[in-house]
This record gives sequence, C-alpha cells and structure tokens, in this order.
Amino acid sequence: MNTAAAARERAAKGPFEAAKRRRFAWLSSRLGRRETLLFYAFISPWIIGFVVFTAIPMISSAYLSLTDWDSFQTPNFVGLANYVKIFSQDPLFWPALGHTLYFAAISVPLSLLIALFLANLLAKPFRGAKFFRTVIYIPALVPLVAAAMIFRWLLAPRSGPINGFLALFGVEGPAWLLDANWIIPAVILLALWQVGAGTILLIAALQGVPPEMYEAAELDGASRTRQFWNISVPLVTPILFFNLITGMISGFQVFSQVYVLTNGTSGPDNASLMLVPYVYDNAFRYYDMGYASALAWVLFAIVMVFTAIVIRSSNAWVFYETEVRS
Repeated sequence: MNTAAAARERAAKGPFEAAKRRRFAWLSSRLGRRETLLFYAFISPWIIGFVVFTAIPMISSAYLSLTDWDSFQTPNFVGLANYVKIFSQDPLFWPALGHTLYFAAISVPLSLLIALFLANLLAKPFRGAKFFRTVIYIPALVPLVAAAMIFRWLLAPRSGPINGFLALFGVEGPAWLLDANWIIPAVILLALWQVGAGTILLIAALQGVPPEMYEAAELDGASRTRQFWNISVPLVTPILFFNLITGMISGFQVFSQVYVLTNGTSGPDNASLMLVPYVYDNAFRYYDMGYASALAWVLFAIVMVFTAIVIRSSNAWVFYETEVRS
C-alpha cells in the first residue's frame, strides 16, 4: 500500500518536476549564452587586432609575393617568379641566409648556456642577490637601438674600451665593425649582453626545484656538479625549451642591431647582411615590395621548419614534473 501511495505521489509531482527541469535548462542555456557573449566581448579587442594587424597583412603579403609591385603602381601578377629568383638568380640571398644561420647557431646556444650559468649562481640565497639579479636584468630593458649605439662606442677600433682593455694585456683588438670577419661576432656580443630576461626565468625555475631532492642526492653522496646536471637541469628544461624557441625566432629576425651597428649598410662588403635587413632593403630602399614579400615568406618557412624540429625533438630532452615516462 505504501508502494502504491508513493507511485501516486510521483505521478502527481511528475508535471511539476518536468516543468522545473525545463526552467532550469532554460536558465542554464540563457546563462551559457550570456557567458559566451561576454567571452567574445572580452577577447574581441585581441581578435580585431589579430585580424587587422596580422591575418590581413599576412594574406596580403602572400598575394604580393606572387606579383611585381613597386608600392605605387598596380601589382603585376608574375606567379612563382619571385621565388625562382630567390633560389637561383639572387647573388645576395644565400650569403644573407648563411650570415643569419651563423648568428643564430652561435648566439642562441651561447645565450642559453650563459643564462643557465648565471641563473645557477643567482638562484642561491646570498647577500646582495637582489642587486645582482637587477643588474643582470637591466640590459634586457635597454632599447635595442640604444644598446647598439652603446656597442658602437664600446667596439670602436682605437678609442673603444674593449680594445683598450685588451691592450692592457698586449693584445691588439680587431677592428670589429670595420672587419668583415668580426662584424657578426660583434652582433653576437650585443645579443649575449641582453640575456637577462632568460636568466630571470631560469632563476625562478631553479628556485622552484624541491629542496628535498637536493637533500636526498647529497645523502647519496652526489656532488654539487652531479646535483646540477642530474636534478637542476632536467627540472628546468621546460624553461630552456621556451628560451630556445623564442631565442631562435629572435635570432632569425635580427634587424635593429645590424642596421644600427652598420648604419644600414650591412657592411663591410655585405659581411653582416642578414635576411630581415635584406627584406627591408628590397621593400623600402629598392621599392620591390613583391620580391620582399617573397623573401619574408621564405624566412617564415625557414623559421617554421627549425621550430618544428625543436618541438619534435623536445620529447627526448624536455622533462615535466607531472609527466610519467616508461
């Protein structure tokens, strides 16, 4: 009898429960639509900026790379002629690519090693640690143009402080910016001077390593060097990976340093000519915007290839704490 009464009660409440569920679903969908509209409203400035300042210019440059355009008259469609010219007819493209690869291949690994070395020193607590961390980071805040002007003075062949310091030890310093063999090493020195940003990230990563791991390793008899290579380095590989990707992209896009150090000549004898200054020269000095767009897309493809290689290789050397490997 109790079962029959309960059944009649559920039957009586059935329409009310259904109506309650429908109202809850309506309110949920209304709140969901409102949250969706608010989401798109908040990110709309970024979407508009991306479409206007990134997507549309990229699409336009992709079309212009297939044209012959001097920035003033109507573009003349030439198909893949610009790309054929890049790889088979341009005598400056391959030297520019070689100089860019040379700069990136030296500056990026050295920057990572120096940043890791400095971070290992500055991550430990000691008197004046905050001061030295600030000093390391300050060069990263200096605008590239100002930093390049400073280095033009530092690297002056006769009156520069660097050659003056070398002269104290009886070493005759090179002509730096006037010597075709030393111009790119001079640009690399400027890049190494600004490793502060990567150093700060690595300091934060090293300070996040659990101290229990070092204590356990010390109890097992591991030396400081062994602890650094077997504990510290593996646990900061995500930051090293980030610094490698961003540093590599910046290395391929180097422009301001070369342009200011050489007064826009990429000299001597195009010894410091790199891809981005070469794109700039073709676009705004020779007014060959179509060819400059093709060069830009070739550079984009090169950066994408190297980035894909680094990302693909990250599975072998980047370690995440939450990751379990068999």
